[in-house]
Amino acid sequence: MPRKLFVTTALPYANGAFHIGHIMEYIQADVWVRFQRMQGHEVHFVGADDAHGAPIMLKAESEGITPQELVARIAADRPRYLQGFHLSFDHWHSTDSPENVELSQDIYRRLKAAGLIDSRPVEQFFDPVKGMFLADRYIKGECPKCHAKDQYGDACEVCGSVYAPTELIEPYSALSGARPELRTSEHFFFRLSDPRCVQFLKSWIDSPGRLQPQVANKAREWLEGKGDQHLADWDISRDAPYFGIPIPDAPGKYFYVWLDAPIGYLASFKSYCAKRGIDFEGFLQAPDTEQIHFIGKDIIYFHTLFWPAMLHFAGPPYRVPDHVFVHGFITVSGEKMSKSRGTGISPLRYLELGMNPEWLRYYIAAKLNGRVEDLDFNPDDFVARVNSDLVGKYVNIASRAAGFITKRFDGKLLPPDAGRPVATAQWTTLALEAEPRIRDFYEEREFGRAVREIMELADRMNEAIDREKPWELAKDPAQTERLHQVCSDCIHAFRQLTLFLAPILPKTAERAADMLGLATPLRWSQLREDPPLVIKPYQHLIQRVDPKQVDALFEPPESAAGKAGAAKASAAASTGQTKKAQNAVASKEGTVDEFISIDDFAKLDLRIAKVVQAEAVEGSDKLLKLTLDLGTQQRTVFSGIRSAYAPQDLVGRLVLMVANLAPRKMRFGVSEGMVLCASGEGPGIYLLSPDSGATPGMKVT
Repeated sequence: MPRKLFVTTALPYANGAFHIGHIMEYIQADVWVRFQRMQGHEVHFVGADDAHGAPIMLKAESEGITPQELVARIAADRPRYLQGFHLSFDHWHSTDSPENVELSQDIYRRLKAAGLIDSRPVEQFFDPVKGMFLADRYIKGECPKCHAKDQYGDACEVCGSVYAPTELIEPYSALSGARPELRTSEHFFFRLSDPRCVQFLKSWIDSPGRLQPQVANKAREWLEGKGDQHLADWDISRDAPYFGIPIPDAPGKYFYVWLDAPIGYLASFKSYCAKRGIDFEGFLQAPDTEQIHFIGKDIIYFHTLFWPAMLHFAGPPYRVPDHVFVHGFITVSGEKMSKSRGTGISPLRYLELGMNPEWLRYYIAAKLNGRVEDLDFNPDDFVARVNSDLVGKYVNIASRAAGFITKRFDGKLLPPDAGRPVATAQWTTLALEAEPRIRDFYEEREFGRAVREIMELADRMNEAIDREKPWELAKDPAQTERLHQVCSDCIHAFRQLTLFLAPILPKTAERAADMLGLATPLRWSQLREDPPLVIKPYQHLIQRVDPKQVDALFEPPESAAGKAGAAKASAAASTGQTKKAQNAVASKEGTVDEFISIDDFAKLDLRIAKVVQAEAVEGSDKLLKLTLDLGTQQRTVFSGIRSAYAPQDLVGRLVLMVANLAPRKMRFGVSEGMVLCASGEGPGIYLLSPDSGATPGMKVT
């Protein structure tokens, strides 16, 4: 039976560009949505910017613009990402919208009428200069446990202690530097601890299939108060000045951003319904409607407790979520995403480098499953998997056969026939047997298992092609019929693989469908329909990933100083003297290349480091991988000194290190600095070492 699906993703905060975590979530949801559309289901896929809150208000203030102008600027950039990665949202909206004001205030009034809203005095820090109450993130001071300076108002980043802002020693406002004052204000609370809420949430969480098992278990911990978890009433108000939605009948009070943000799902859908002529309330109340949210594991608390309780006790037309699908985080080479460590991926840079968005869609899909597990982006694996699977297996089938069909047989195919005596003929039977499994994997968001099944089918067809050798058959006129059979089977296989992969590779599938004569939009049922028997000439569909593109993806943006240096080198080259030549002359004459100021030198952070581990790098005859102790932390550095030093001779040795060199993503890992060496015109590399008495972490001045 056709399904009616209302699908959303978590709302990105509108104070910055999309990051790779957003794109991963959107790809996961988009693949699932496209699969559902191929099944013939009615799907409405909407998103929105989370536009309210103090951070946006303060950022806008620092730029001398209004919050609305800041949000509009961010929103104007969203289509580059959404279209760039082929994300098929039906509508993109904002929580700073008339629809969200209307719905948020309506839900609040309904909750208040149900006796689930109360008010109570709250004591918190107030910045007398900025004239506003301070969230914990805007309060800093000395940690009361380890006495580290400049720690935030809720937790110490040095010792990991958790505390109340009032426990900080010498607290100050991170916004103005002023010493905050304790003041009392009346706040509004949603009574989540009310027995009615607890009883409802227990039944909602226990509903089979509503949540993944590990998500349901976590929500039960909060409900039952296990360990350090407990269910508390929810502070839903903030005092002016605040960029948000006013609370009805409470001048100077605004809804906390986390109350109106999820209502933004409904606001976006309502805006979309108005444009499409859909009955918003009627759709929500229909018994066969399914409301589905894709979110990350960091916002489970809001989406499995507050959100369903708000919707349930607000009453019709609002409906509780039928499913909340939770995913893990994305890491790079096993490390948490970090721009400063060179392990961040900029989606915009990915597109600007001309990298195919479907490479990333495929790679992410191949690693996703229906559980709450982190996904790792490994650059070498990315290159190998995309090139092997998409080029070496999938499009390879069409490229090996399509030319013979168009040149030798006028583009005409023989119908599929599993009974003919060629190795490729059996493939269609295998594909139809695999189809129910692949369909179920897509439905269950087990995309990695779907991809493995699809690529196993591609392997089987490529093996059959290798046995039949159409390039050899083409040389023998007596084998013309067999050549036609084999190449027809290849195209039929390519057609079915294209349909299997269409949710992941939508644009490639569209181009392939044009060549194959398939009607679009593509439908899953086409897998079992009689195929078109005439094809157009084959056009190249997917290029290989160039490893240099992936290297460039991790390179930090060129600094102004770097650009100036590049311009200077270019000028030198134009006069016939390159920088390398200048250095060579300077070295030979015993002179310095050029003078710098003390300010230039001060930019370098030179430190004493101790080599705690050294090892040869497999696949390189120049590099050693060094683990360096800087006193308070360890760094990994790849150094081209393998020809001069045996790894075991370096352990325990003190070296000089450039500690503030931007991390660089290399084929072997991330290099987080540079050790200093000396070299001359003759052979030899010589590590620089400090005098006795120096210890790891000391600064070189």
